[in-house]
Amino acid sequence: MDIILIILGLICCIVGLFGSFLPALPGTPISWLGLLFLYLTDFVENNYWVLGFTLLLTIVVSILDYVIPAKGAKHFGGTKYGVWGTNIGLLIGLFFPPIGFIIGLFIGAFVGELIYNFEDKKGALKAATGAFIGFLVSSFMKFMICLSFLILFLFVAIKNYF
Repeated sequence: MDIILIILGLICCIVGLFGSFLPALPGTPISWLGLLFLYLTDFVENNYWVLGFTLLLTIVVSILDYVIPAKGAKHFGGTKYGVWGTNIGLLIGLFFPPIGFIIGLFIGAFVGELIYNFEDKKGALKAATGAFIGFLVSSFMKFMICLSFLILFLFVAIKNYF
């Protein structure tokens, strides 16, 4: 049973790494699930501090994944209409994977800004660009967390199993 849990955990960590860039997959939670599978084995001593800290990190990163693109739009001069447009575009884009997420947030921010001020197309484009940059920052953050979870998984597995 331990071998199955280790294989499932490794698969989860690798899928989570890909999920950090693919919006259809919740990368960080899947990677954390891989760590949980590892700690459920008999040969790895349970460390609730590691599991608790990584779970807290997973929750924070999952929330920030939705907040950062909206903050990016606001930072680039977007109004609350652009921020709302970004969030609505993110949600609608989830139904059109894999590229709908990116296009949804960009178009959502752009349309939101146009609703606020139809004359300022340049400002709307700037806010939409900010939302896209926020998405890139968020994806990089998720990738680094998932990569660190994979490295932690490998370190603990190798240390305790071999």
